[in-house]
Amino acid sequence: MTRMPAVAGSFYPAHPQQLHETVAQYLRDAETNGKVPKAMIVPHAGHIYSGPIAATAYARLKPAADTITRVVLIGPSHRVAFRGLAVSRTHTYSTPLGEVAVDRVAVEALLKLPFVEYIEEAHTLEHSLEVHLPFLQEVLTDFKLVPIVAGDASADQVCQVLEQLWGSDETLLVISSDLSHYHDYATAQRLDQSTSQLIEQLQYQSITPEDACGKVPVSGLLKLLQQKSLHIKTIDLRNSGDTAGDKYRVVGYGAYVVD
Repeated sequence: MTRMPAVAGSFYPAHPQQLHETVAQYLRDAETNGKVPKAMIVPHAGHIYSGPIAATAYARLKPAADTITRVVLIGPSHRVAFRGLAVSRTHTYSTPLGEVAVDRVAVEALLKLPFVEYIEEAHTLEHSLEVHLPFLQEVLTDFKLVPIVAGDASADQVCQVLEQLWGSDETLLVISSDLSHYHDYATAQRLDQSTSQLIEQLQYQSITPEDACGKVPVSGLLKLLQQKSLHIKTIDLRNSGDTAGDKYRVVGYGAYVVD
């Protein structure tokens, strides 16, 4: 069973060569200094809007192209309302760049948690995971995916899942979230700067859905970092007014890494 692309041709190019070239260019344009991250928070809008910001985090994976063999990817649900966390029965996720195998063993182990269940419709049209796959396919050699869509879940529930999947150097955790939505440019800059400070201070209890649409998975990661005495830092903070949109109604994008 394969999960087919839902937003190819709208959020990113549907033609394989064009997609390869645009993602490769974002990665080339990004700064690649800094350690390989263990975890990251990256935005999930159309690539022309958020791709340059996401690339600043993904470019740091290049030295670990052969080391990272499993990616845990958690994003918010935009279309389906449900409680807890949703996994899928699918065995592969498809993009114009090819197919990514799902780590079925990891997915089935998660089902032992009472708040994790199969909800196929949460995955079918959800873009918050899909837009990241071309970046991962471009930068990593061969990896399996653990795709999770977050509904109405607590920080503790997400934290438990991430703790269970933490692994070693072979596992990368990717949290998908945009920041503020539809404010003017200056307001968005102020709000997103404030949210970034909360993220860096691991103050997950203070982050609202208006601050970050991926508040649920973001909060779970920050709670786990607090428990592990780890830090997260902002490496890029821009909005759609900086990339491909006007400055009247913008969406904020941040890239954050845990070294």
